[in-house]
Amino acid sequence: MGQETKLQIIPLGGLGEIGKNITAVRCGRDILVIDCGLAFPEEEMLGIDIVIPDIQYLLDNKELVRGIVLTHGHEDHIGALPYVLKQLNVPVYGTKLTLGLVEAKLKEHVFDFEPQMIRIKPRETVRIGCFDVEFIRVSHSVPDAVGIALHTPIGTVLHTGDFKIDYTPVDGEVIDLRRFAQLGEQGVLVMLSDSTNVERPGYTLSERVVGTTFDDVFGQCQERIIVATFASNVHRLQQVINAAHKHRRKVAVAGRSIVNVVNIAYELGYLDIPPGTLINLDEANRLPRNRVVILTTGSQGEPMSALTRMALGDHRQVDILPGDTIIISATPIPGNEKLVARVVNHLYRHGAQVIHEAVSGTHVSGHPSAEELKLMLHLVQPKFFVPVHGEYRMLVKHAALAREMGVPAENVFVAENGQVLEFTRKKGRIQGRVASGRILVDGLGIGDVGNIVLRDRKQLGQDGILIVVVTIDPTSKQVLAGPDIVSRGFVYVRESEELMEAARTRVRATLEACIDRGLCDWSTIKSDVRDALGKFLYERTGRRPMILPIIMET
Repeated sequence: MGQETKLQIIPLGGLGEIGKNITAVRCGRDILVIDCGLAFPEEEMLGIDIVIPDIQYLLDNKELVRGIVLTHGHEDHIGALPYVLKQLNVPVYGTKLTLGLVEAKLKEHVFDFEPQMIRIKPRETVRIGCFDVEFIRVSHSVPDAVGIALHTPIGTVLHTGDFKIDYTPVDGEVIDLRRFAQLGEQGVLVMLSDSTNVERPGYTLSERVVGTTFDDVFGQCQERIIVATFASNVHRLQQVINAAHKHRRKVAVAGRSIVNVVNIAYELGYLDIPPGTLINLDEANRLPRNRVVILTTGSQGEPMSALTRMALGDHRQVDILPGDTIIISATPIPGNEKLVARVVNHLYRHGAQVIHEAVSGTHVSGHPSAEELKLMLHLVQPKFFVPVHGEYRMLVKHAALAREMGVPAENVFVAENGQVLEFTRKKGRIQGRVASGRILVDGLGIGDVGNIVLRDRKQLGQDGILIVVVTIDPTSKQVLAGPDIVSRGFVYVRESEELMEAARTRVRATLEACIDRGLCDWSTIKSDVRDALGKFLYERTGRRPMILPIIMET
């Protein structure tokens, strides 16, 4: 008898973090990738634009990768595709709206080939390598979201994707609980499930609740309304448009990303916009303020977003005026709370009224709360369970929930990015680790900024830099000019002349000591200057500026 084929599941991102969702599933000589998302930079990632997953494992096994299947069109699930496809030319499978959003992103990048996009529909099954890939409709905060069942020779792997159980979705497309139950009856070997809201008891409210709130708020407002939300939350955009039309207001859109999504969703039939409702910002500025609604980005307080620029008075076309009502229809992503609070404060300074999720029902989540997660576990009854999508504490709590629902403790795996989960029909285990991590994107540079560069940026931002310039005769080793000290971000030189003169004296003494010792290696002399000056400045100021010695020869 031959050795039994094993199934490997390798999360390359999305475990213990928010965003950067990507999972590789390997069966024999075939690898399938589920999602390919990015993450937004954390506060200490100074200057970084986005964070994408390290796909070295996929590149090392390039000849085995058969394709990438997408669950939905959010940035944390599709945002890294332009960068990954340049290195990995494989077909991409997704629903109509998901691929529409992907194609818009790909147009911003240059490829040596035409990326292959294959459109699928819920309840459709596609053969990819040894996988029969079935797509199952789920409800989420973006239309056309799906869960994915991979039918393999070993057993079925079910990835729920991001989902919620919404019985009254805006588009009427209810989650296909019947199919999840059927899969459970047929037998699911491994289930990977969304953990984002596991800490919330009960059920997540229906998206229609937000529509009711919009209707109430729009009916009470006497002046202009500005609504900030995630650009990709098409259901939310639809409900703003519906409320605006009902209350005889025109809708203008501000922010490049939300303009793109509105155009794509409308062209593909996912937005119903009554004729004459949508206008541009110039037209909106000419209308009475009580006839206007502005849809915009910036619900997370992003520094370059349209709402932030409006709050700071930097937007070219929209000024916040007393009497404006600003609705922030989103929950701050962990870490963004201060950014959002700062924007809210600026809006109040302009005399606007601000309605946000903390004080009203202007937002509901697109993720399942604890009772919905229990229902999914009850329907599917997987043999093995792997919580995904969420910070580490969320994975741990979702694992506890699975054990509570009857999954044996030894069959529940709280994994880390890069760990290889290996399954047979009877057993599961963590078997080794592959390369994983994060690649930082700064402007056009991909991966050229690492921890050392970030550390330098942090030091520069905290204590500034001192540049020490000195000219030395290479033959006599005598100091011919300097030392001159240039300060940037450390102290204002004109108000710290005594400190600067004392620093120059310390540098001269260090140089003389080096010359007396017969040192000829410039790098050693620079190191001694850096150490001596750094110690002196810390004793005098309690700060540690970056010190950059420059030695010039005549």
